[in-house]
Amino acid sequence: MDAKEIKSTISNLEKASDDATILKLLNILSDGVQPTEKLLRETKVGVAVNKYRSHSNGEINSLVKKMIRNWRESVQNEKKKKGSNGGNASPTGPNDSKSAGSGSPTGGSGSPAAGSTDSKFHRGNRNPKTDGVRTELYDNTTRNASVSALYTALAIERDDAPSHIISIATAIESEVFKSEYSAVNDSYRNKLRTFTMNLRNKKNPELRERLLSKAISPSAFIKMTPSEMAPEALKKEIEKLHKQNLFDAQGATEKRAVTDRFTCGKCKHKKVSYYQMQTRSADEPLTTFCTCENCGNRWKFS
Repeated sequence: MDAKEIKSTISNLEKASDDATILKLLNILSDGVQPTEKLLRETKVGVAVNKYRSHSNGEINSLVKKMIRNWRESVQNEKKKKGSNGGNASPTGPNDSKSAGSGSPTGGSGSPAAGSTDSKFHRGNRNPKTDGVRTELYDNTTRNASVSALYTALAIERDDAPSHIISIATAIESEVFKSEYSAVNDSYRNKLRTFTMNLRNKKNPELRERLLSKAISPSAFIKMTPSEMAPEALKKEIEKLHKQNLFDAQGATEKRAVTDRFTCGKCKHKKVSYYQMQTRSADEPLTTFCTCENCGNRWKFS
């Protein structure tokens, strides 16, 4: 399919209202699009298709996820080939890669590329490319992209050595990979996306500090809940709201008074607590709710 045909199909997809038509058009795009970075940018087909990622129809959202994944990998492979042809990519020897299922990165612990140093880096928009760090550690492009995203997130406003940051990023990715039975699946992707987003939060430098200072181990980090990863300021705000809600709930309880004017019909004791509420129309008398303090018997009257 050329760009014009893709745009026409996208237009029909946006107008489609029933699941059968949507699925048919998505399959046409899945079979017909030969993804290149230029084509995807020109047609914005990825944006149009991604809208159906959370569709209630399981067949539709599964197909969309598969399409996006395949297109992303094709574009990454295209970039890799261009870099190799241009002489910009580092040559890879026969021992520089292992299977994605082996769970271990190539080249040992993911050390930075030759020529980079462990000297203090200036804080700024750091990423593997600017720091000269190689993140192509596996045969699987998704795992490599995850390591790269984690590195960029951990390096925000930090001046740690690249070798230290890449070791933490690689360890986090490896722990998630192992937790998913050494498979790159939707659960793996969702977990990595959540962890990366929390680490990228500029209002949460404490989380990056705790990881890079090894106050939290990667294995412990991947078990943390979103509330545990939240910034300290947000935690304090949540705690404040929790206390306020408890106070409001306590303030809403009825005030009970104890009297000897009523007699319990069950045990005949006169120590009875009571409160009154307007349960009917305003011109009707209040309803009195009684509780015997001796046996717990309850009754009401108007």
